Amino acid sequence: MTEAFKVPLNALRAIEIVARSGTLSTAAAELGVTPGAVSQHIKRAEARLGVHLFERTPRGLVATPALEAALPPLQAGFRSLAEALAIIDGDQRGMLTITTAPTFAARWLVQRLGHFTRAHPEIEIRFVATTDVIDLARSDVDCAIRLGRGAWPGVVAEPLTAQPFFPVCAPQWRDRLRRPADLADVPVIADEGTLVDWDAWFLATGSPPVKLTGPSYTDPVLALEATLAGQGVMLAWQMVVADALAAGRLVRPFPQEAKTDLAYWFVTTEAKARSRKVRLFRTWLAGELANSP
Repeated sequence: MTEAFKVPLNALRAIEIVARSGTLSTAAAELGVTPGAVSQHIKRAEARLGVHLFERTPRGLVATPALEAALPPLQAGFRSLAEALAIIDGDQRGMLTITTAPTFAARWLVQRLGHFTRAHPEIEIRFVATTDVIDLARSDVDCAIRLGRGAWPGVVAEPLTAQPFFPVCAPQWRDRLRRPADLADVPVIADEGTLVDWDAWFLATGSPPVKLTGPSYTDPVLALEATLAGQGVMLAWQMVVADALAAGRLVRPFPQEAKTDLAYWFVTTEAKARSRKVRLFRTWLAGELANSP
């Protein structure tokens, strides 16, 4: 046994779980062994390292300062191993797992994914539509398309396209909207989860804000559907409404748009970025964005 692995990996895994959970039983359940076996792992590791790893307290087993200092790299090591196995398993199965927000998925990405699968029939797509920021190192998700500023820890983030925002509406509202102040006289649809607001758009136009009234939605997909159905005016991101604008289902009643430091980003991990399927998807995505309306 080399000095670097004087404690077996099974024992290190048991130590990490006990440090996280505070109990032998949790580690035993995760490893499929008995609590006594976990206890033996810890005792042998302490003997080989010459240090105490845990203190017994009323709250359970608590890591000693020596173990506490070693936990971050130990946990990072197991995350890396899990990620490596996920890459091997995913490449073997030919499955690419992608995550992005439901609105962007429904209004832009899903319509175009067929182009990718026709070009690469050996790669099966699995889609996770969520606004949650998934830990790519701890999950089987290969890559993400996220709206934000790119400052997510532990990942590789490449900017895809900046995202201005502006009002949109169904064509029947256009004649009633000659100037920004006219928004006070029509229904304005509120997306409660949006990252932008009307005050920022009014500021970009140089016009004073006005009082806005209209229906409110907690789900951005429903807010956009309401706008498409002609229920009012919505403040929208460019990519989300690009296809509807190109098809004439939505119009821009005003030419002004507001810019932010927000953009869509392609996000993955250093290890997963080397995967063939991720590289192929990234290249395809860049081409689709270049040809987007």
